[in-house]
Amino acid sequence: MIRVAIVDDHAIVRAGLRQYFSEQVDLRVTGEAASGREAMELVRQGDLDVMVMDLSMPDQSGVDALLAIKARAPELPVLILSGFSEAHYAVTLLRQGASGYLNKECDPEEIVKAIRTVARGRKYISPTVAELLADGLGADSEQLPHEQLSEREFQVFLRLAKGETIGHMAEGMSLSVKTVSTYRSRVMEKMKLASNSDLTYYALKNGLIQ
Repeated sequence: MIRVAIVDDHAIVRAGLRQYFSEQVDLRVTGEAASGREAMELVRQGDLDVMVMDLSMPDQSGVDALLAIKARAPELPVLILSGFSEAHYAVTLLRQGASGYLNKECDPEEIVKAIRTVARGRKYISPTVAELLADGLGADSEQLPHEQLSEREFQVFLRLAKGETIGHMAEGMSLSVKTVSTYRSRVMEKMKLASNSDLTYYALKNGLIQ
């Protein structure tokens, strides 16, 4: 039996997934969460084999939550189920520890297939993501600017793009203001941008924030 936790801030989405999973003989929903903090509490309780998690949550982004979860439970498979298309986040999040990435428009059967795959310790690579990965391996391909960022830099980039202050970020990420400022400088340099408003415009244009 695969114990599944569902993390999504929309109750109707959690209810729909719970109902569909209950129809599968090998899946059992053992926990639900509506925020990143609640997701961490599920991880601490330990009664799960796979976490299915959205990216958009009220208290922290799914990116922040993913990194926190992988830091505490590196072996726990986290399957991202997001409204953002694969092209925007999939490759970056797979690199940062996600076991798979699916768009919410996918067939429910594919979610179950992905859960079974990651529960066996494998990555779930959909055809769309496989194509993105293959394109990224091409000799002539160029990474998008945000794909060149490290995990921490990507976190800082998203928070800056959403309008967070450096002080607020430092508190939320348990880092010093000086360290966050250093990350911000690296982000600006790598992405060749000059201001926070440039970051926000880039993130909106590339579908990384709504």
